[in-house]
Amino acid sequence: MSPRTVARPVRLLAHMAAVGALLPIAACATSDGAGGGSGGTDVRASSVISGSPTASGGTLTEAGAKTALVDETDLEGNWNEVADAATWRDSLLVGTVDVAGFLTGKAAAADCQRLLGALYDDDLLGKPSGPSAMTGFSDGGQARMFYQVAAYDRQSLDKSLDWMKSLPVNCDSFTVTDNDGGNERTVEVIENSLPRTGDARQGLRVTLRGDSDGMPATLTLDVAAVRVGANAITLTNGGLEGASHDSTEQAVTLGTQRLKDVLAGRTPAEQPPGQQD
Repeated sequence: MSPRTVARPVRLLAHMAAVGALLPIAACATSDGAGGGSGGTDVRASSVISGSPTASGGTLTEAGAKTALVDETDLEGNWNEVADAATWRDSLLVGTVDVAGFLTGKAAAADCQRLLGALYDDDLLGKPSGPSAMTGFSDGGQARMFYQVAAYDRQSLDKSLDWMKSLPVNCDSFTVTDNDGGNERTVEVIENSLPRTGDARQGLRVTLRGDSDGMPATLTLDVAAVRVGANAITLTNGGLEGASHDSTEQAVTLGTQRLKDVLAGRTPAEQPPGQQD
């Protein structure tokens, strides 16, 4: 991915004005061959009630992608589904990676630039080649979770997961300069464990430190992707007050099972095991 030298429009969130940075309200582990309601939940429920097909021969459909989404009943804690997750963007992720800081040169820098762009655009695994659905959650504070289910070209999907796996090595620590050229931010990327679910999985913890409007800010994100066949779930979870890894693990575990159920033609349970009546 080429460096982003042109500033993008940033959508400011009212409750984030004090720090001046947008939380990603939107977007490596080991691959072992593993308050406000949004329309996502309503659509998911209606697709089941109406008898719309969720999958055809294990192939993800539009209705199936929506049905496979987790909702706030699947997540413990204070998570509330929101309606505007598609508009979420984080200004701290906008900038140009300092190529001079890499011993391995431009190739590694390009990987890091791609990571920032993918987190900003919420396309961690690239653009889906088939049906997709997304939703988002807020914990009532500064943490947000962006969640997507989508179908991909299998070969491209495997390459994207391999790319994620390489990031803790290629992008373990690097510097980003904002598009005004005046502020530098440091980024750290480490492996983040995920539950052993799905056919393959990759997890990252991304920490970005810098200034926003003259005030120090630290953005911490859990980033996860799980492959099921040629389909995948992806999520980005965190904010300026940190990231709840327990919430990430729960969303990954329940979300993967929902996707498996949909692909098998089953109706997923609406609540986690042990919480059903």
